[in-house]
Amino acid sequence: MDKVKYHIYVIELSKKVFTENRRFREANPQFNGVLECLYVGMTSKTPKERFLQHKKGALSKKGHRLSSSIVKKYGSYLRPSLYNHLKPLTNRTDALKLEEQLALELRRKRYAVWYN
Repeated sequence: MDKVKYHIYVIELSKKVFTENRRFREANPQFNGVLECLYVGMTSKTPKERFLQHKKGALSKKGHRLSSSIVKKYGSYLRPSLYNHLKPLTNRTDALKLEEQLALELRRKRYAVWYN
C-alpha cells in the first residue's frame, strides 16, 4: 500500500479578512496592505480537493469540522506558484513543520498569513 502523501498548499483570501477578522489582523502586524492575504495548509488530499472541502464547510463522519471558517468565508483560489516547489512529504510531523515554515516565510515577505 502506498504511503500517505501530505501536500502543502496556499489559498488566497479576500482582503476583507484583514478588516473583518480581529484575530487574523492581530496575527499579522507586519502586513501593509500591499500584498495578499493567504491561508497556508497541509493535506493528504490534493490541494484542489482540500480547497473545495474548505469552501463547502465539510464535516467528518464524526461531525468534526474539516474546513477553516476563514477559508470558507474569505477563500478565493489556490496559489500554486507559492507552493508548487514543495514536494509532498510522507511524514505528517514534517509536513506540519513545513506548513509553519512556509507561513512564516510568507509573513516575512509581508503577506498576511493564517495557518493552524
